[in-house]
Amino acid sequence: MPNRTYKIAVIQLNLNDIAENNLKKCLSWVKDAAKQGAEVISLPELYSSHYFCQSEDTDNFSLAEELYSTSFIAFSALAKELGVVIVVPFFEKRMAGIYHNSAYIIDTDGSEAGLYRKMHIPDDPHFYEKFYFTPTPGDIGFKAFPTKKGKIGTLICWDQWFPEAARLTALQGAEVLFYPTAIGWHPREKEEFGVNQHGAWMNVMKGHAVANGVYVAAANRIGLEKYLPNTEGIQFWGSSFIVGPQGEILAQASHDKEEILIAEVNLDLQENVRQNWPFFRDRRIESYGEITKRAIDK
Repeated sequence: MPNRTYKIAVIQLNLNDIAENNLKKCLSWVKDAAKQGAEVISLPELYSSHYFCQSEDTDNFSLAEELYSTSFIAFSALAKELGVVIVVPFFEKRMAGIYHNSAYIIDTDGSEAGLYRKMHIPDDPHFYEKFYFTPTPGDIGFKAFPTKKGKIGTLICWDQWFPEAARLTALQGAEVLFYPTAIGWHPREKEEFGVNQHGAWMNVMKGHAVANGVYVAAANRIGLEKYLPNTEGIQFWGSSFIVGPQGEILAQASHDKEEILIAEVNLDLQENVRQNWPFFRDRRIESYGEITKRAIDK
């Protein structure tokens, strides 16, 4: 009989522009999380480099890796050694001219439990992701991945603002939604808008947890990444967190420290919450057809 409880972890880190250093660092932190009892462990978005999307620069495509190369080889071996599931977000080179913001879900035996490619791609000041990443509607889409520890869903950063992504992943049986993330403040905006920006980020994901009766775990990075001349950079706000199926905070990190957060997934609790708050039961699916339209003309 499958386990009704298991422990999940998110790792909050400061990352730099040297891939080899980031790989060694992340391997070490995953080992530490496993020693603390974590069974499913997620790294932050694009773990192997600085957040290069602050500019549109073709040189940054050299940071991408082909499927099943460096990241997969290293973390597959580690997952098998430790007997844990690892969510590994990476910059994927699918072929010349097609790149994705992706994540491996690596199972306890080192095999690939799944691959997710980021669906929602932002294009905001210093978050110029549309220059680099191809969205994947009709390709992989939203998926829940069975692993030997539990059935998990993996979405990535900008995906976290869209209730449709959380709902479609939860409807496939995901017990946890992992959100590897790279989000922060523009320093000039922090004083005026920072509290509300950070609050909105947490609130929308807590809402996904409540609306779908799932656990939600967000893994962010920390630190000021200012690698471009004459710019302020991005102050990544950390604050990684794990919440339960009623939006209750189970663990939350600081804004500026490298940390491991661990919490328990309890499937009996999840089932009880869904029985008492039967949002899936009461959905009026016959009335939702227009949700697929870009806008509804009046």
